[in-house]
Order: sequence, then C-alpha cells, then structure tokens
Amino acid sequence: MPEAMRASARPGRLDVGVVGAGRVGAVLGSALRGAGHVLIGASGISADSRERIDTLLPGVPALEVPEVVARADLVLLAVPDDALAPLVAGLAEIGAWRAGQIVVHTSGRHGTEVLEPARSAGAIPLAIHPAMTFTGTSLDLSRLVGCFFAVTGPRPVLPIGQALVVEIGGEPVVVAEQDRPLYHAALAHGANHLVVLVAQAAQALAAAGVDEPGRVLAPLLTAALDGALRSGEQAVRAMTGPVPRGDAGTVRDHVRVLTDFGVVDGSLDVVDTYRVLARSGTRRALAAGMLRPEAAGALLDALAVVAAPDGSEDDS
Repeated sequence: MPEAMRASARPGRLDVGVVGAGRVGAVLGSALRGAGHVLIGASGISADSRERIDTLLPGVPALEVPEVVARADLVLLAVPDDALAPLVAGLAEIGAWRAGQIVVHTSGRHGTEVLEPARSAGAIPLAIHPAMTFTGTSLDLSRLVGCFFAVTGPRPVLPIGQALVVEIGGEPVVVAEQDRPLYHAALAHGANHLVVLVAQAAQALAAAGVDEPGRVLAPLLTAALDGALRSGEQAVRAMTGPVPRGDAGTVRDHVRVLTDFGVVDGSLDVVDTYRVLARSGTRRALAAGMLRPEAAGALLDALAVVAAPDGSEDDS
C-alpha cells in the first residue's frame, strides 16, 4: 500500500499543499486543517489569493507551485477548469509528481482523466467537487457541513476521497468519470442561471418603483425554491402563476411590458429569458398533465408574439 494511503487510514494526518488559494482552495485548505491535517504551503498569484492565505490559512507559507507539490502528501489543485490540464502536464514534465502522493482537484467539469500525467508517475488521482458556491471567507466553512461533494476516481481509491469529504463535514456522492460534464452543467445551469433570474426580476421590480426588491422577492422565491426541491423530479408541479393556469392573456401582457421595460432600461435580455423559460414551463406543464393541449397551444402562441415598442405585434 502506498505511503499516502497508509497515512489516510491511520490517526496520523497528511501534509497538505494547496495549489490555487482562490475562494475554493483557501476554504477547503482551512477545512482540511480543521480536520487535523497539516498545511505545509499554499500558492497564490493574485493579491486576493495572498490575502486569503493570510486570513484563512494563517501561518501557512506562500510558496511557488513546484515547492508546494514537492512538500505535500496530498496536493489540492483548486484552479480554473481550463488551467487544470496544462498545470498537471507541466508539473509532470519537470518530474514534480511522485508515487503514493494523493492528487485531488476540485473542478466540477473534470474527472480523473485530466490527472493522467500525475497518475502515470504513481500518484493517486481523485476529483472532489463541492456542490456549493463560495465567497472565499470563513463563512463558507459552516456551509461545508452537509454539503454534497461529487467524488470521482479509480474504484480502489474512492474510499480515500470519500473519507476526506466526511472529515470536513460533507456528504460524498460518487459520480462516474463520463458523467462529470453533465453533472457540472446541471449545477451551473441551476445555480448561475438562478442568480441571473433573480437579478432580472429585481431590476424589473425596481423599475416598477418597488423599493428594496430583494426583500420583496425573498419570501416568494424561497417558498418557490423550497417547493420545487421538495417535489424532486416532479418539481414542475410546484410551479404557480399564469403558465400552469393557462392564462395566455396574462402571458401576452407580460411579454409586452417586459419588452417595453427592456427598451427603456436597455435590458432586452429579461424578456428573452421570460419567453424561453415560459415556453419550457408550458411544455413541462403539458407533459405533467397540468395543462390541456389547447391551453398549452395558446400559451405558446402568446410567447411567439414579439411586442414592438410602438405597440404593434409581429410573429417571431
């Protein structure tokens, strides 16, 4: 059994090096230290990264990447997705990887294939991605408790990745190598586009003269999200409003006022988003038996009409 695997199986802790002290790397490094591991160094290029090392990893030396890798039993690679493959390959070219060393990356998009240059040198490859958004502050540490982490790796070493997740309070979920891109796309679609949707709704409310739109939206959106999550695969049944009611006239009016708002405010993306999501909602409500075909057809017709600023309408 490699030395690093023996270390993970005993009470003694691992020497951990963080490559990329961004929002994710600094927080996970802090969490691993809180679990009893020893942080031997962290790399950070930007001023923000250096500040996170000082704040979240006090006493941990800021080192160059090759030195971090040379000192660590476990190397945590927390770098942007597109930078990961060149980084791993470049370190392999200078002979930085060694047998028995655990190499973990935090990319949601990649599995362990991207770590092949390190594995070829005898390192143990693991992909561990937290399904969480990070602020890069100590507030994130409490959010790791109960957070789900996608764990991918060769079957014999999966328990190492699962154990690391459990140690920092997370819930490991095994995701197959070939499923990582779809897994990551689903998370990005849900989280990032939710932020865009909220921003658009808040902007429209502000234009309607509503003070503190965030406070107005919070109860409604919290209830809607809670209902959708509780419904699981039948989340569409938690949908309320004009689409599941089949109120085509209301939807047509929404398209008109959002178009007017977009022209005045320079935010035509709002009505574009509304139309795309309302079409999807209509089709899903129809498939779920919430709408009759004729009602769904009327909704789709209303959404196909583009309301021009002068009040005229054209079929798109």
